[in-house]
Amino acid sequence: MSLTTDDVKRIAHLARIEIGDDEAQSTLKQLSGILGLIEEMQAVDTAGIEPMSHSQDLTQRLRDDVVTSTNQRELFQSIAPAVENGLYLVPKVIE
Repeated sequence: MSLTTDDVKRIAHLARIEIGDDEAQSTLKQLSGILGLIEEMQAVDTAGIEPMSHSQDLTQRLRDDVVTSTNQRELFQSIAPAVENGLYLVPKVIE
């Protein structure tokens, strides 16, 4: 896919980016390089290759699942304005 400076200016306009002629020319070169790289990557035959979620076969270190704080439910419900059957009651706001 080939771009022109008019395409770059239109993209900049849609993105609400002010761009001058010199910047449009340098951006055109950069975008053309990126699009060329994408075309090269799409040309590679990937049939039979399993998709990967990461480039290296790593597993994430996980911490032990240990309780670090005590259950304070009774304390919190004792200071709540209204509680019933272990649930907090709140005023009805939608009819």
